[in-house]
Amino acid sequence: MQSIVIVGGGVAGLELATRLGRRLGSSHKDRVILVDSAPTHFWKPLLHAVAAGTIDPADHMIDYARQAIDNHFTFVCGEVVHVDRARRTLTVRSRFDDAPDAHTTIDYDRLVLAYGSVTNFFGIPGASEHCLALDSVKGAETFRQRFLGLCAQAGRRRNARTDAGAPLIDIVIVGAGPTGIELAADLRHTVDTLAHYGLAGLESPHQVHIRIVERGPQVLPSLDAEASSLAVRKLRAMGIEICTDTAIAEVRDDELTTTDGRVFPAAITVWAAGVKGPAFSTGLNVALNRNDQVVVDGRLRSVTDPDIHAMGDCCTLLNPDKTAMAPPSAQAARQQAIYLAKVLTHKAPDGLAGFQYRDYGTLVSLGRAGAVGILRRAIGNRHLHVRGPFALAMYGLTYQRHVMGHLGPVRMCGNLLARWFRSKMLMPVRWH
Repeated sequence: MQSIVIVGGGVAGLELATRLGRRLGSSHKDRVILVDSAPTHFWKPLLHAVAAGTIDPADHMIDYARQAIDNHFTFVCGEVVHVDRARRTLTVRSRFDDAPDAHTTIDYDRLVLAYGSVTNFFGIPGASEHCLALDSVKGAETFRQRFLGLCAQAGRRRNARTDAGAPLIDIVIVGAGPTGIELAADLRHTVDTLAHYGLAGLESPHQVHIRIVERGPQVLPSLDAEASSLAVRKLRAMGIEICTDTAIAEVRDDELTTTDGRVFPAAITVWAAGVKGPAFSTGLNVALNRNDQVVVDGRLRSVTDPDIHAMGDCCTLLNPDKTAMAPPSAQAARQQAIYLAKVLTHKAPDGLAGFQYRDYGTLVSLGRAGAVGILRRAIGNRHLHVRGPFALAMYGLTYQRHVMGHLGPVRMCGNLLARWFRSKMLMPVRWH
């Protein structure tokens, strides 16, 4: 019996643990262990909605311990502080014990790294000190609470302001990928709702100005020009300012300076412009790229240690064909987990072809304005553009498929109904 230890319970880690548990754990062929510092799983593509207050994260959590029991794997709640590759062990510090010696040693035969990524500030002066990042539920909640606090402060000083036409709060989002665009759209819905109900000190939606700053020439670069232009039109119709071909030179506490000398006021700056591997990666003594991501081969094995696999945002595929690279997305992470489950359960894994990412398309929520996206090879080799309520429904189904894959159709439908009933009794946004 071999021990397969998975570090990180994100989209890739939980998918792999669930699949291996069902195939190997139920028959006691191998021991499958999932290690994560949090007790629950949250689907990271929804963090923008937590930040904007349009969903309650507690309604979307999957409990690791319950998932482990139901799917025949073991869950260890703690932080991995050391990996000894020579002895093939890892040391885990317990989340629930403050004692300095509260560490557990876990032996492994195969180690799978799936601990995700953190925000990459690219060395921009002041960015890491003054910007908020949506790396976790905690980070999203920090943004929400800070935004509500600023709204309350703005309400107290609005009568003393002489330039009544100017906004009371300036929010800058750096990065026009899906996270930045979805945050801006959801935040505009939150501002409109707060102003409509007269909450948090806001009297008019125009008191909050939202600006998206993108270094490249196009928002949503994963989409084509047609879909990107549609998203821009809808965002501008909401009153959101979009600045493309704009690079940040420096970030201060209350403003940003661009490389061409412009200055943007910013009560809150959110950085959504790139990812890198966490600092933990540098202590593994395995090959990393310049963004501290583990370099893996076609079978998702570390090029340094064949007993270590990596998947998701924490790794990069060693492939000379740049078009075959997997982006840092939930779609790519799930595909890698499905592939690695085959590798780890196959009798002759060396006979399997290497991992190949397939891009099925991208869907981006624009809040009440629906969604926009492209489904690649939807009809033969033709791509299909989708927009509006239909695209938004497909966007929601993507998340529900993720939930159903772990909880099953009955519990998924139960959770969906419970959230629907709660939405009829509570405010549209979390304002406190």
